[in-house]
Amino acid sequence: MSISVTNLSKHYGTQKAVNDISFSVAQGEIVGFLGPNGAGKSTTMKMITGYLDSDAGTISVCGLPVSGNQVATKKKIGYLPEANPLYLDMYVREYLGFIASVHHIKDARKQIEAVIETVGLTTEANKKIHQLSKGYKQRVGLAAALVHDPEVLILDEPTSGLDPNQIVEIRSVIKSLAVHKTILFSSHIMQEVEAICDRVIIINKGTIVADDNLHNLQDRSVNSHSVIVEFKDALKIDLLKNLPDALSVSLTSQAGRQVYHIECADVGAVKKELLQLSVTHNLNIVSLQSEAKNLESVFKSLTT
Repeated sequence: MSISVTNLSKHYGTQKAVNDISFSVAQGEIVGFLGPNGAGKSTTMKMITGYLDSDAGTISVCGLPVSGNQVATKKKIGYLPEANPLYLDMYVREYLGFIASVHHIKDARKQIEAVIETVGLTTEANKKIHQLSKGYKQRVGLAAALVHDPEVLILDEPTSGLDPNQIVEIRSVIKSLAVHKTILFSSHIMQEVEAICDRVIIINKGTIVADDNLHNLQDRSVNSHSVIVEFKDALKIDLLKNLPDALSVSLTSQAGRQVYHIECADVGAVKKELLQLSVTHNLNIVSLQSEAKNLESVFKSLTT
């Protein structure tokens, strides 16, 4: 495995930032690492890259334990943190040359030109970094992560703050890199994950709540629907839970109104059962609608 995480934990005082998680990423995989803000994504990535020590558990990168081998494992990792650290007064080639010197790269000039072409920086390569748009600054950060030709890429919110066109461009670059690299990246954009990833790991409150390939998660989405119903008067939720085709029922309050969400596989059957229920118990249905669940709604259901 290119990345192996076993029983990993990290605490900040009494807060469990990462709580006994385990997962692995095989060579050549693109894995989306998802979770709400504060879920433990960035903390986990920093521990994998060796920038942060764990409290418990083990991490290995390309077969090497990170603990005690930070220098060796960092040589195998390209890391683009969420806050892209750049020397803004340096020229693009100058900055990449500095990063290449840190890694003691032989024939650095050739490697720099190669990564400039890979990430699509050729037209901007003669500028100072502060003159670049945010999209091109992200490309510089990605080029810096690639300049030593790492086997593993760790990308933390690589498209954060970019406009739709820039997102598509960076997404295309990342996907092209997967031919030769193992990629673990975090994102809040579900469409991006669906467009790039082979597999998705979802973390919530420091614990992994899903780890599956994208097709299985999409199947879960396609086969699950939600019927949303509101009645004029409040009723006992057990009446809805006892509907033959209801998988689960939840109640939310929206501006003082009681709105019921019924998870089901067959929307038509549940709607018929609701109409029959309203006749039997003399209930007045104010609104009745349905929605197909997607990856975003699966993410929401697992993290709220």
